[in-house]
Amino acid sequence: MAKTSEKSDWDVTVVGASFAGAACALAAAQYGLRVCVLERKRDPGIKLHTTGIIVKEAAEQTWLNRMPEALYRRVEGVRLYSPNLRSLPLRAPDYYFLTTDTPNLMRWLADELHAQGVELRLQCSFNAAQRDGEGWMLEGLGRTRYLVGADGAKSRVAQRAGLGRVRDFLYGIEYEFAGARLREADALHCFISKRYAPGYIGWATQNPTGVQVGLALRHRSAGTQGPDIDGFLDCIRPLIGLSAGVEASATRAGLIPCGGPVSSISAPGVMLVGDAAGIVSPVTAGGIHSAWKHGWAVGEAIARHMRHGGPPPERVAAQAAPRFRLKRVLRGAYDRFQADWPFDMLLDSAPLRWAAERIYFHRRGA
Repeated sequence: MAKTSEKSDWDVTVVGASFAGAACALAAAQYGLRVCVLERKRDPGIKLHTTGIIVKEAAEQTWLNRMPEALYRRVEGVRLYSPNLRSLPLRAPDYYFLTTDTPNLMRWLADELHAQGVELRLQCSFNAAQRDGEGWMLEGLGRTRYLVGADGAKSRVAQRAGLGRVRDFLYGIEYEFAGARLREADALHCFISKRYAPGYIGWATQNPTGVQVGLALRHRSAGTQGPDIDGFLDCIRPLIGLSAGVEASATRAGLIPCGGPVSSISAPGVMLVGDAAGIVSPVTAGGIHSAWKHGWAVGEAIARHMRHGGPPPERVAAQAAPRFRLKRVLRGAYDRFQADWPFDMLLDSAPLRWAAERIYFHRRGA
């Protein structure tokens, strides 16, 4: 049986209390490992970048199935809007999404970490690390056998450890409207528009505390102009039933990886998960389910290696990362050839419905 060096303060240190970071930490803690999570924010529920929309698979097959009912709302359909604002309703038997009270969901996850014996250190930034035998010495934090970067698309762990860096991004911004209600609350409203969302889409949906409306576009460089979310809102308010007098109560924004997994996801004693690893669908930008699965696989692999001499977790981290091969091809095509007229013309067509159902419902469309 492999054993941890007596010098180690921690078996695993995870940088970032994200979905992927929480999954990794919880998986490792199930095996009794000493796990520490570093989170630079004072509150896990502030300064969020995620929409918090969870697909059925994540809701049913991961730790997230323990969420308190007050933290989520079930949404069973999609309404897809073409650029000329005609719409197409989409549903699939037994399929659904969960919109969430995301700030409180992240706080609940923090409580779950505590309950499982994980040490969560808030307002604790990762700055530097040096190799120390088989492990890592973290500046001001002690020694860890394994270091896991779950610290976002601009991962410091990736920088310090010389791992692959995310190069392709969307930039998204989302407004929250506390207490507001959509006219059609049982749908995820998705808007295709080269004007407002080149390279991606706009969206609106009901969540447990109000309405969230977002917009994202392909981010090319530091000089890329941000999304015109106010113009987008003016355009869609009448369609979704959001009164002009309702003002946003909160804003979240950030970079979203869209190029698939990074080229080098691990090295001896260090691995990347979640946005840091590029584990986000290049087409839908959905990342919670993929990030959770990969983070859990990494945490479990570390534990099995340390407790039972299982395969090297660095190898598992690379093998478990989804490749998104077809979706990366579709991402390239959408970047180069997006135009409004095909969606306006084909919205009611069988081929477009077929493709949309497979994107949104993971091949479960009728």
